[in-house]
Amino acid sequence: MPDIAAALNRTLAARGLAPFSERETAAMVGDGSDRLLARAFAARGAMPDAQALPELVADYAAHATVQTRLFPGVAATLAALRAQGWTLAVCTNKLEAAARTLLGALGILPLLSAVGGADTVPARKPDPAHLLVTLAAAGGVPGRAVMLGDHANDVRAAQAAGMPAIFAAWGYGAPSMADGAAAVAARVEDVPPIAARLLAG
Repeated sequence: MPDIAAALNRTLAARGLAPFSERETAAMVGDGSDRLLARAFAARGAMPDAQALPELVADYAAHATVQTRLFPGVAATLAALRAQGWTLAVCTNKLEAAARTLLGALGILPLLSAVGGADTVPARKPDPAHLLVTLAAAGGVPGRAVMLGDHANDVRAAQAAGMPAIFAAWGYGAPSMADGAAAVAARVEDVPPIAARLLAG
């Protein structure tokens, strides 16, 4: 989130618009760069010009790994899930290239069997097609999969795709976004047992 906020604020500053805090930026994130930009400009009483989106995308791609870090316990938990036989994939409304760059820098790309970005398919969360294509690329099927996310779009995409969702309460999403999730994980370390229980039915 810090690198998204920084790229957004540089795009705004170039147009004489005031910046947003990380918390404020987090509240606008979740539907892709174009929606983030539209919301940010609207909040400043402006409309994005034609160059704003490509500038934001290029800026973030160049600075995606400056301040962003994994939440504590994430790397160990993902490794534990792999050791337990889970196949892992990421479905994100970031562009795929930027997502792969970030995941690689964070050291978890080798743990993943697929990455589905906003430009991977002509759909993005909460559209279930985004999730289903990513899942298929990882060799999975909805009846044997669990979605983990911290945004309402993650929960809604999972519901529409026919799989249970675990809401990541330690993430950036407001608690109200957990509505409809099959379970809520307070800590990332809680995810493996919750996922096993959900998969067992």
